[in-house]
Amino acid sequence: MGALVGLGVGVGLLLVWWALTTTPAPRSAARRTGWLARRLGEAGMSQVSVPGLLAMCLALGTVAAAVIQLVSHTPPVALVFAAMAAYLPLAVVAARARRRRREFAEVWPEAVDNLASAVRAGLSLPDALAGLGVRGPAPLRPAFDAFALDYQVTGRFGDCLDRLKDELADPVGDRVVEGLRIAREVGGGELGRLLRNLSAYLRDDARTRSEMESRQAWTVNGARLAVAAPWLVLLIMSFQSDVIRRYASPAGVVILWLGAVLCVVAYWSMMRIGRLPVERRILR
Repeated sequence: MGALVGLGVGVGLLLVWWALTTTPAPRSAARRTGWLARRLGEAGMSQVSVPGLLAMCLALGTVAAAVIQLVSHTPPVALVFAAMAAYLPLAVVAARARRRRREFAEVWPEAVDNLASAVRAGLSLPDALAGLGVRGPAPLRPAFDAFALDYQVTGRFGDCLDRLKDELADPVGDRVVEGLRIAREVGGGELGRLLRNLSAYLRDDARTRSEMESRQAWTVNGARLAVAAPWLVLLIMSFQSDVIRRYASPAGVVILWLGAVLCVVAYWSMMRIGRLPVERRILR
C-alpha cells in the first residue's frame, strides 16, 4: 500500500509540474496538423498540447497497471487495464468533440440570424462578427470575442477569419466564415438573403439529426454496455487471486487478448454500421 501511495503522489506531482510549466500556443501560431491536434481543436482544447495529452495517457496507464498488479498479481490482466486507462483521455477528448459539435449545431442558426440582423441594420462585417462575442449564443461567444480582439489589434480581416476558423474548428463555422470572406471581397449584395437561407437550412438539419440521434441512442448504449460487461466481471475477479492467476498461463493470455481484440472489432463494427454521417471540414 505504501508503494501505491508513493506512486500516486509522484504521478500527481508530475502532472502538477507539467501543468505549471506548459504554456499554451499563441493564436498566431501555425495551424495544427495531425489527427490528435485536430481532435483537440474540435474539442475546444487547443491549449492542450499533443505531448501533454500523450503524457497523460502514459501516466494513467502506468497507475492502472500498478494498481491492478498489486491487487491481482497477474501481469497480463494489469496490461489490459493499463491499455484501457491509457485510452481514457483520448475517449474523453473524442466525447467532448462530439458534444461541442452538437452544441454548435444547436446554436448556429441563432448566431446566423443575429449576424443577418446586424448586417441588415447597416453594421460592417467585422463589427457584426465582433458583436456575436457579446450578443451571440454562449458556446460561440469566446471564439467571436477573440476575433474582435484580434481584429482590433491587427485590422487584417482575412487573417482574423482564418484564426476564427481554427478557433471554432467546426464544419458549419467554415462555411459561414468562407461565405463572409467572399462577400467581403466581391461585395455582398445578397449577403442578407444568403444568411437567412443558411439559417433555415441549419435549423432543418439540426432538427433531423436530433431525431435520428435520439433513435440511435439505445443502440449506442447497448453496444457500450455489451463491451464493458465482461471487463467489469474481470475487474471483480481480480480481487480473487486464486481465480485471476489462471490468466497468467499461456492459454489464459491468449483468451484474454483474443477477447480484447474481439470486443474492439465488434464495438467498432457496431458503431461503424450505426453511425450518422458527419460533415467534414473541407474548407480548412
